[in-house]
This record gives sequence, structure tokens and C-alpha cells, in this order.
Amino acid sequence: MRDLISNSQMVHLGNVTLSGTTPATSSYVDLRGFEGCTIVMVNNTVTDAGTASGFTATLQESADTTGAAATTVAVGDTVGGAATIAVTLDAADNVIAGAIGYLGGERYVGITVTGTTGTDADVSVYAILGKPHRAPTTFIGTAVART
Repeated sequence: MRDLISNSQMVHLGNVTLSGTTPATSSYVDLRGFEGCTIVMVNNTVTDAGTASGFTATLQESADTTGAAATTVAVGDTVGGAATIAVTLDAADNVIAGAIGYLGGERYVGITVTGTTGTDADVSVYAILGKPHRAPTTFIGTAVART
């Protein structure tokens, strides 16, 4: 099977609402059964990116579903050495802000987004899973809540 619908899975990890410097987290994606994962962040509405440094999404990983167990992914465990996505423009509405390819070995992956003073935005987070252990896959997957 060469088509992507039979060999990948898309998971919506939630809409994350940002307000000031308070960190906001997505749900996790469970990587069991897959060898590839890319996390994509889409800006919905950016009323205010915040100060000049804007807001930043950081890739996190965990062996279990607890939020306390989440750690920042080392840049060596990402494609291209980037573990963050930054948004600095107030006019960056309705665009894909960026993507991070995950190479690490933990079972659960998600992001935490942290703003700066004045940040007011809403973003959507998606995971694209590939390289399944068994195909065909179910194309639409389910997120796992952080507990």
C-alpha cells in the first residue's frame, strides 16, 4: 500500500488558548504502533503575539500520561535539531506556524506553549504518525489526556 491514508494516522491534540505568560499544554499522542511522528502547530487567531519574542511551543515527551513526567525533548531527538516553534507576528492568523519531527524513544509526545507579556492567541496542535508497525491504519486517531 503506497497511499498515505493506509499508512499514517492524524491526531488532533487540541486547541490551546494562550494568555500572557501562563504555559498551556496540548494533549499527548500515543506513539505505540508507529515509528514516525511529526507535531504540527496551526495558528488560529493571534490577537497579540506578545512582546517582541512572541510565544513559543516546546516539544515534550513522557513515558506515561502524567503531565508531571513530561520533559523537554532534546534537540538531538528531533529532525533538524529544532524542538521549538516560535510565533512573533500579530498578523500570523490562520497559518501553519511550523512542525517538529520527533526521533526520541518515549511513548507519549505533546507540546507546551508559553507566551510573553500580552500574548493572546489560539492555536491548534496536530500529530501526524507514520511508519506503522501494521497497515492499514485508522487514519483518524484519538488524543490522550495529560493527567
